[in-house]
Amino acid sequence: MAADAVREKKDRSKAVEWLSRVFWFLVSEWFVIGMGVVVALAYKFPTVAMNYGHIRADISIQYGAVAIIFLISGLNIPRQKLLTQAAHWQAHIVTQAISFLVTPAIAFGFASAIRVAHNPNINQWILIGIIITGCTPTTVSSNVVMTREAKGNESLSLIEVSVGNIMGAFLTPALVQMFLSKHSGFAYGNPTNKSSIQSLYARVMKQLGIGVFIPLFVGQVIQFVFPVQTKWALAKFKLAKIGSFCLLLIIWSSFSNSFASGAFETVSHASIIMVCFLNVGLYLLFTIICFLAARFPGLREKFHFSRPDTVAIMLCGAAKTVALGVPLINAQYTSADQVGYTSIALVLYQGEQILVAQVLVPIFRRWIEREIEAKKLKEQADLETKKVTSEDTSPTPSGEKQQETASTSGYSSDAQEPRLESNEKK
Repeated sequence: MAADAVREKKDRSKAVEWLSRVFWFLVSEWFVIGMGVVVALAYKFPTVAMNYGHIRADISIQYGAVAIIFLISGLNIPRQKLLTQAAHWQAHIVTQAISFLVTPAIAFGFASAIRVAHNPNINQWILIGIIITGCTPTTVSSNVVMTREAKGNESLSLIEVSVGNIMGAFLTPALVQMFLSKHSGFAYGNPTNKSSIQSLYARVMKQLGIGVFIPLFVGQVIQFVFPVQTKWALAKFKLAKIGSFCLLLIIWSSFSNSFASGAFETVSHASIIMVCFLNVGLYLLFTIICFLAARFPGLREKFHFSRPDTVAIMLCGAAKTVALGVPLINAQYTSADQVGYTSIALVLYQGEQILVAQVLVPIFRRWIEREIEAKKLKEQADLETKKVTSEDTSPTPSGEKQQETASTSGYSSDAQEPRLESNEKK
């Protein structure tokens, strides 16, 4: 009976330990679970978070949630680290060049190849969405969180996110205009076909000015004036988590618009499957390109970026944001169908990049930890070598030195003996 009781107690403790692990795993993956929840809500109740819907997502989310994200980013960027990493111009050139030159060209190339194939099952407006996805800047908050989890250079990630989104407000509309020009084959998706470029930029800058620039500036001012209180508020109220929650709201609104417009229902399953696989392939391809740009095998090691910097570049250079991409789409297209179709690729890319990055983060973290462990072992070995060397070269006490001199120097002993004999004779 005692043995059965012990066995039962062990089984109960194992079950509790297993349930505890499952619980904390679900807690750690709350953002991914939240994505599933908001997508399910968008599917079941699409009119709630759609533009001009029950909660007026065109104002409450597209302006409010985006403003909160950038306000928190402004509060969270340390001023000293901001200044230090701002001088890291090599990382800025690599990351932003990949984000605004390489990825748009690759996305345009894949979209052109699909268009040339003339597959009737592929919706042509989804191809416009693929091009716009490639032109958008890096995502806002998830990069910083994942860089921190991977033990990468979090401050560099903060800088790249800020620089990328500010540059994206000007470059993304211009890139979209270039890739959707009348000679590109995608002129049907050019938003300036019915309006001038000036009015396009006016709509974009109005939305981005209220949702991005002003909150980011206000956050920096508050942090400068009240640094201690700002740091306390960030830790006390978990403002970083609130930023991630606002990102979920943006994803919710994006999927709601797509479901409300019937984009997923009217678009063929072949189009959705194609976009899902293409997004994963593009994200992995962009990540590899970022790695090669940061640590190209043909260059000497001294020209390589550090591993923490490389992780920040990979996570920032390959990512695309709905926080800036969806407002751009809403600012450029007035038709609900066009907004829904063109948002599909970007909305799915946002979700898939987070899922893939969650798989890559442990790999990146282990890669950085190996270098840290190797440095610690090298430092220990150097310390032991110095210790041994110092023991060999340390001066011996004076008595021992005289004794050693007397025993090893024949000239000294012979010189002393004659003096003793002469004294005896005297």
